[in-house]
Amino acid sequence: MLIQENKHNNSTFSFMLLVILLVVGTIMSLQLSREKKGAEGFTKEETALLSSGDSVMYVLNVNDPDDEKILRTKSLQLGAKALKSKEYESLKAKLMATVNAPEYGGVGIAAPQIGVNKRVIAVQRVDKPGEPFEVYPDIQIDTAFGAPVPGFEGCLSVPPLRGRVFRHPSVAISYRDASNYKLCRDTVSGFAAIIFQHECDHLDGVLFIDKADSVFVDDAWKAEYDSFAAQGKYLRPQH
Repeated sequence: MLIQENKHNNSTFSFMLLVILLVVGTIMSLQLSREKKGAEGFTKEETALLSSGDSVMYVLNVNDPDDEKILRTKSLQLGAKALKSKEYESLKAKLMATVNAPEYGGVGIAAPQIGVNKRVIAVQRVDKPGEPFEVYPDIQIDTAFGAPVPGFEGCLSVPPLRGRVFRHPSVAISYRDASNYKLCRDTVSGFAAIIFQHECDHLDGVLFIDKADSVFVDDAWKAEYDSFAAQGKYLRPQH
């Protein structure tokens, strides 16, 4: 009788273990499927946002809990198919329009700042003739060169604060050519390298205030910000 009970218990345990393994395997498979889908394109919410008619977008503010959740989320790469989509073209246009709008007027902007958690940034190449803005999809900083040096930074998502942050004087970057998905590389130095480091931090959910050793209110920026705010330029859109 004892032997039979042990055999029965062993069979029951084996069956339960098999069920648990099947459930865990299914969950992991679904999770991988969701991650793959997210890495290959835009979410429904992002697609709706990019389909909106406004060229200048609302820039997320760290003081808003809903905004901060997006700003603190690590961004995903897009992939070849998504880089040829109308959503990506819209994202590029909206990033450019927003960063150049008078109420924002920055030297760089990252996709999460307008509510899209994808590894895309727009940077003013102050190191090039004419200082053009350029968009970099699926960007990474591969290597940083030189001992970090201090400099003062602000952020469109953290107005009107500035802080002292230590950054590397040069960086090697890699990104994708949107037309053919080929990997491109560049080495950037000086103030342009600072901009790239700041914007790429956004893609990892990091803000300059996380790295600053001191933070203060920029009075001139506050006066300008308050003026635009009085005109309703920074209202969070209602859904």
